[in-house]
Amino acid sequence: MPLQHAESRLGKRVATTVGGETTEAFVPPPLPPDPQVRMDALYGRLDAANRAIGRLDGVTSILPDTPLFLYMYVRKEALLSSQIEGTQSSLSDLLIFESEEAPGAPLDDVQEVSNYVAAMDHGLARIREGFPISLRLMREIHEILLSKGRGSTKQPGEFRRSQNWIGATRPGNALFVPPPPDQVQDLMSDLERFIHAGTPEIPALIKAGLVHVQFETIHPFLDGNGRLGRLLITCLLCAQGILKEPILYLSLYFKTHPRQYYDLLQQVRERGDWETWLEFFLEGVAETSMQAADAAREILNVFDDDRRRIEGLGRPAASALRVHQLLQQKPIIAIPDAAQRLGISAPTVSKSVQHMERLGILREITGKQRGRLFVYDEYLGILSRGTEPL
Repeated sequence: MPLQHAESRLGKRVATTVGGETTEAFVPPPLPPDPQVRMDALYGRLDAANRAIGRLDGVTSILPDTPLFLYMYVRKEALLSSQIEGTQSSLSDLLIFESEEAPGAPLDDVQEVSNYVAAMDHGLARIREGFPISLRLMREIHEILLSKGRGSTKQPGEFRRSQNWIGATRPGNALFVPPPPDQVQDLMSDLERFIHAGTPEIPALIKAGLVHVQFETIHPFLDGNGRLGRLLITCLLCAQGILKEPILYLSLYFKTHPRQYYDLLQQVRERGDWETWLEFFLEGVAETSMQAADAAREILNVFDDDRRRIEGLGRPAASALRVHQLLQQKPIIAIPDAAQRLGISAPTVSKSVQHMERLGILREITGKQRGRLFVYDEYLGILSRGTEPL
């Protein structure tokens, strides 16, 4: 449907110079869109997305250990969001890296994912303390995101002071050139005002979808914009009380539909078409919520089934059940570390591990005699869905 008076939704193009080459950068108008978003075509999808989030909240409330599920889910999101930016790690790489059993220098890719976990944890903890989503919080999260590894030279925690671009080797043939650096602070201040403004006429999910695009369009940092922009969605929904727990992450949806995602961002910039982007966004929220709820239920069933099988071991069951409990927190374990954490002897842990190997619950993954690692196969398999490197 053609947009009425869409000119006021369009940004302006301004000249910017990089390395002696002059090109056009795009400066978006402030939010909310004018004319306002036409909700008539969105209500059905909005309702479906809100119902799916409610179902997800319901499942997390019956989990025996919600923090544990969150712990693993945050790691999955960190991995997916980093993969979109080109890292090649797997979930097991990250878990091994985080374990004290993994000596040696970390791979750059795994370090980036680990930074993302720390950045997410910091942002979500600040929101729980009642700290507002603000430019200060975004800069804090960004500083942790780029604290170590490849991004550490890209001004962590600071808005950019030079022109960036997306796609290609120079701005002249780039897919998109964000606003010039001297406009970033004002644009971000406008975005902060919109986040804090009372907008009862704009549903919270719609507002999160608007903020995400605006942040990506401003591209306020030299590096890490994509990861921070995706994290911002979850932070906004938690801050507004839409999510009780930070359990909804859209990176898997964006990773699965990359062309559509980037095309729709461009349609907002070039044609002011917010409605088509929001349809896509709301479908992503509904689909991702249902996937997360299904995964939580599936994991619960795996834990219950395996616990019953371990109880059938007889006398060795008591120790094996304690190791099984630890495996729910750490799906990859080494015997010395497990013994230390559980306060039981290494030979006892080793026997429990052998029993669980025979039951098909655990699998050894190093093929070595020393420094062996055991993985809780079915649990890690459910968590790892969709995280195969691109």
